[in-house]
Amino acid sequence: MFCFQCEQAAQGTGCTKIGVCGKDDTTATLQDLLVHATKGISMVAHRAAGLGAADREIDRFVIEALFTTVTNVDFDPQRIRQFLERAATVRDKALAIYQKACADAGQTPEALDGPVAWQPAADLDGLVRQGREVGVAGRRTVLGEDVTGLQELILYGLKGVAAYADHARILGHEDPDLYATFHEALDFLTKSDATVDELVAWALKTGELNLKVMELLDAANTGAYGHPEPTQVRVTPVAGKAILVSGHDLKDLEELLKQTEGKGINVYTHGEMLPCLAYPGLKKYKHLVGNYGGAWQDQRKEFDAFPGAILMTTNCIQQPKEAYRGRIFTAGLVAWPGVTHIGPERDFTPVIEAALAAPGFAEDAPEKTIMVGFGRNAVLGVADKVIEAVKSGAIRHFFLVGGCDGAKPGRNYYTDFAQKVPDDCVILTLACGKFRFNKLEFGDIGGIPRLLDIGQCNDAYSAIQIAVALAGAFECGVNDLPLSMILSWYEQKAVAILLTLLHLGIKNIRLGPTLPAFVTPAVLGVLVENFNIAPIGTPEGDLAAILG
Repeated sequence: MFCFQCEQAAQGTGCTKIGVCGKDDTTATLQDLLVHATKGISMVAHRAAGLGAADREIDRFVIEALFTTVTNVDFDPQRIRQFLERAATVRDKALAIYQKACADAGQTPEALDGPVAWQPAADLDGLVRQGREVGVAGRRTVLGEDVTGLQELILYGLKGVAAYADHARILGHEDPDLYATFHEALDFLTKSDATVDELVAWALKTGELNLKVMELLDAANTGAYGHPEPTQVRVTPVAGKAILVSGHDLKDLEELLKQTEGKGINVYTHGEMLPCLAYPGLKKYKHLVGNYGGAWQDQRKEFDAFPGAILMTTNCIQQPKEAYRGRIFTAGLVAWPGVTHIGPERDFTPVIEAALAAPGFAEDAPEKTIMVGFGRNAVLGVADKVIEAVKSGAIRHFFLVGGCDGAKPGRNYYTDFAQKVPDDCVILTLACGKFRFNKLEFGDIGGIPRLLDIGQCNDAYSAIQIAVALAGAFECGVNDLPLSMILSWYEQKAVAILLTLLHLGIKNIRLGPTLPAFVTPAVLGVLVENFNIAPIGTPEGDLAAILG
């Protein structure tokens, strides 16, 4: 195997025996093959779309296949094998649609080869052999590190965008034009003669696609559950039976809340589900009592100590300990071998039964709360106060400090940075990176909290809209605002967001704790020249450079 798609790539270059995330060679290789097969589907779907022919099953399969290969999602080789078998069927359906569209238009179908010609091997070992033939390592040998690195930058961005698109689809929001762009992008990635300039252009186009998909997801979330509201959230347990929900999926949480109502079970959020407690349509459930624990990388310790059932939605799972393997469940695309999976009908009876069988919390812990819910609607609702505070000098600077968290040493930088931000500055934060400092006390500036939690990584659209609105109010560009972005990355959704920021022309981003292994020195040179992107340094040095 060879994998360098996440920040924790071994030795900063790539995992070759077993992934730092826990995936083994078989899983990693099958994921490579699934990406290859998905490219073949999109080769056909892209050409069919050019003739006005599309199929929603094909579109949705491509999104789910990409999301399945995101870090910390699907660790089950048998489930990936099922995806591969479906991929061949979906590809054949796409070919039939394309051929009919050509016949209707009086055209001859284009002769296609490469990924579109793939046929699944008869057994798992054969699929693994096929996967080894199409992985990153082989393409680097043929195409060179710079071109392959840019291809992977686009691919990983597309994986992140697919995650957001899948969340939106689950809530009934889809756009055929966006699906068409996915197909076009994956078709482009099958070309071996693309120039560096063309690859960079497609990386930025992927960022544009992500912006549109995040807007779609924002509409889906707020349309279903209302706009997040500033909300005090309890972060200490209360007595009673308990279920902990982690991951990202709002619909799973809603359905679980409906099914547990009146059963004497308290529901807690974990990790990226924390922002759910600010949505009016979710916090109305009285048995959604608070948040437990922190970011995803601490789950093995936190889940072990949690005296109830655990539901993992969408992604961010780690190898379960035996101590809680019998009371952890997965849903959606996330999976681990041997862990009970809840099907698409969302019948959470096994989760509820496990919670009732577990001891629960024996007593209330001393109450402690934090504030969440500062999405774009909440912040822009007091924009006049924020603008006046900037004009008066009460607020000197804004720092967006957030992104994906992880276990790799060096991430204490973000805690130290937040603590060293001067008292006349405001910190915006989102995603699980905030768990490095979101329980610290930062106070306020004239009633405006100095720490504003915007939400999940999915809510990066809110942060962008806040920045755009402030730029409009001050009649300047976003790069001219007293705003600096100090971002942490871990997996492919962070790559998608970074590409969106670059698409918007946002400069001077500091990224850490390390730069992506797939970004070669030559590619980094392009990013530095055009966007002045830089690795994080020390909190003191970075603050001094930013604030002058």
